[in-house]
Amino acid sequence: MRFAVIVFPGSNCDHDAYYAAKDVLGQQAEFVWHKETDLRGADAVILPGGFSHGDYLRTGAIARFSPVMDAVKTFAAGGGPVLGICNGFQILLEAGLLPGAMLRNRDLKFVCDHVHVRVEHTDTPFTLACRVHQVLRMPVAHGEGNYFTTPEELRRLEQNRQVVFRYVDAGGDATDEANPNGSIQSIAGICSEQRNVVGLMPHPERACELALGSADGLVMFESVVKAHAAGTLTAAGSASA
Repeated sequence: MRFAVIVFPGSNCDHDAYYAAKDVLGQQAEFVWHKETDLRGADAVILPGGFSHGDYLRTGAIARFSPVMDAVKTFAAGGGPVLGICNGFQILLEAGLLPGAMLRNRDLKFVCDHVHVRVEHTDTPFTLACRVHQVLRMPVAHGEGNYFTTPEELRRLEQNRQVVFRYVDAGGDATDEANPNGSIQSIAGICSEQRNVVGLMPHPERACELALGSADGLVMFESVVKAHAAGTLTAAGSASA
């Protein structure tokens, strides 16, 4: 399987994503510079974390105009699996590939810590190998991770089962104390209506080996590899459970 890791000026988790895909999983991986227009036959695309274009204007606001994003949109429209991690999630929101927006963390401070997230749905390419309500421990590192959307859009997200991850405590309960940024309804990650585009604020690529403090994030990469190998990606890009 071939992963394309998109690199923007200011990306700083691109090598982590590349390492997880190539060295931990043993798959093919390539860096794709933001000015390129070809994903080079990628089977999955990762938009990594960092501070694309210095987070000027808003997080992800400039990166959405990078030439490579046209290729990413075309890839996603064709059902290709796309994963946006932290700043990558913010870029997906700005590009309109996922609904909603990011606000400053509720305490107006950058948060860097391990959190727990609960897997709400397993019918996406990146949660196929998970269990419903499985709790994953992964790190976060962001200043604008406070997910927000309108009440109408929030109802649609819930009705369409697009909330894929929620911040919870170690026991799996969504408490205010377990929410690191004030995100509405403790939302840590969502997917597109077609379910092939997934964005989340926690960093699974930084939780792929026990030496990093947790290997829980590896299951997300294993999921898309499993979906690709088994041919369980539907024409819409979602994973058949």
